[in-house]
Amino acid sequence: MKNAYTTSLNLQNTDFGLLLFRIFISGLMLTHGVPKLITFFGSEEIAFADPIGLGETVSFTFAVFAEFVCAILILLGWSTRFAAIPLIITMAVAAIIVHWTDGFGRQELPLLYMGGFLLLFFTGAGKFSLDYYLLKRK
Repeated sequence: MKNAYTTSLNLQNTDFGLLLFRIFISGLMLTHGVPKLITFFGSEEIAFADPIGLGETVSFTFAVFAEFVCAILILLGWSTRFAAIPLIITMAVAAIIVHWTDGFGRQELPLLYMGGFLLLFFTGAGKFSLDYYLLKRK
């Protein structure tokens, strides 16, 4: 217990922490991405916000790509830093543009996700990832 307050990092614990963080944040993001994916391939007409003027379909396609495809990539730890970029952009648009007038209660969740994906962008996936495994073999 005397090591509970040290500031030195144990790299194995850090890599395990990044694995758990990736699993939790991408798993939670998939709860938003899977329903969007089902709607995307469903027969219903797409009704989605167009916050940056690209059109509803393009905006929705980008959201599906970010919240489903990129979340799966982060879950696997494959191209983690690149997969984090669309998610950071999507969450920034959701917090700053879409929910700007709704107040902080509606902005809080996208900001938390954005912070998590920013962390993964700067740290990478860690040792327990496909990124590490595939780069180690080269």
